[in-house]
Amino acid sequence: MTRRVVVTGLGCITPLGTDVDTLWNNVKEGNSAVGNISIFDATKFPTKIAAEVRNWDVTQIGEDAEVWKNRSRHSGFAVGAAKQAIDSSGIQDCDIDRTRFGLYLGCGEGFQDFNDFNSMVAGAITEEGLDIAEFMNVGFQRLNFEYEWEQEPNMPIAHVAGMFNIQGPVANTLTACAASNQAVGEATEMIRRNAADVMLAGGAHSMIHPFGLTGFNLLTALSTNNENATGASRPFDRLRDGFVLGEGSSMMVLEELEHAKARGAQIYGEILGYGSTADAYRVTDQHPDGRGAVGCMTRAIKNAGIDPSDIDYVNAHGTSTPVNDKVETKSCKNVFGEDAPPISSTKSMMGHLITAAGATELMVCLLAINENVLPPTINYENPDPECDLDYVPNEAREAECNMVLNNSFGFGGQNVSMVVGQFTG
Repeated sequence: MTRRVVVTGLGCITPLGTDVDTLWNNVKEGNSAVGNISIFDATKFPTKIAAEVRNWDVTQIGEDAEVWKNRSRHSGFAVGAAKQAIDSSGIQDCDIDRTRFGLYLGCGEGFQDFNDFNSMVAGAITEEGLDIAEFMNVGFQRLNFEYEWEQEPNMPIAHVAGMFNIQGPVANTLTACAASNQAVGEATEMIRRNAADVMLAGGAHSMIHPFGLTGFNLLTALSTNNENATGASRPFDRLRDGFVLGEGSSMMVLEELEHAKARGAQIYGEILGYGSTADAYRVTDQHPDGRGAVGCMTRAIKNAGIDPSDIDYVNAHGTSTPVNDKVETKSCKNVFGEDAPPISSTKSMMGHLITAAGATELMVCLLAINENVLPPTINYENPDPECDLDYVPNEAREAECNMVLNNSFGFGGQNVSMVVGQFTG
């Protein structure tokens, strides 16, 4: 457990930018990627807005559009982000042991064949109800087998592993909104315990489809502030009314320190601590005292071998839901006391990328420590007495930033915190 883990490559396909520099510049400028949904007709839904990845497809990384036409949207995002991360790391140009090069992702379900499924149901309805035999018959005629396997959450990892000849440990976790942060944490532990020397880690997801929107609307979790799309995601603001769906992928190359130094790799930062807990409380709600959130933050800080006072900035889970923001504020006070460090939510700009959120926000943390700039929480206009910390309101802030903590809290009560820091040699 003495092996140190550093980050040597970054890549992203997000609503706020389809490369790392564009994403970071938009974060610093406090821009919003939220707009009307264009992927499908959402005009009849209570929520008509989302943060979509626009003007990008796999042909931009040299992939064949014909090969990819039946593959899931998030599989494309995954290979795009992975290629950027691999290219920026330079790892493909080195003679490395491919059996010591692993892959750990946090990806959700993929392609939802909504139109053909709808045809199956419509074609099988009789006066007596649903004719199962006819339902199957229509399905055999209409369903595309590629769509069926592409709905499985392991498919992005299969495409990425094949593309980059990754022969080491390969795994996917699906712990809801905590997934990609957990993937980075578990990949770190693999390197620490000498199961691998290099790991590509991150996540990919898109739930901007009729099933996804319907489900979250039924949970009353989404903002319905359709008339003010860019202002709809407003974490910690008193008038917040739910989160905004986003989509995309972020990946990073993790490497054992001596392995990275031996090949002269650029180092973006060091993974210092990882903490994971469960609320064991309720599927849709956090424990009101934030026991899971407090636990994972405390574990990550202890795992890093530092004190809470060493944390200069917290990238919050910060979903813009009434419950999460209040509980996360309370949890941060529990961990840090009344002198909590600045805390902000970049979901205010790019929405909630679900399983891809954690890795994307962790990447933002690495960029923050490289430039000593704290990302803002935009749309913070109406203070909430139950959310009374420093949320870096509306404008990025220059500040010394050596160590940061990133939070991801998922439906079902899964919680992950990561601590990253500037590489000090």
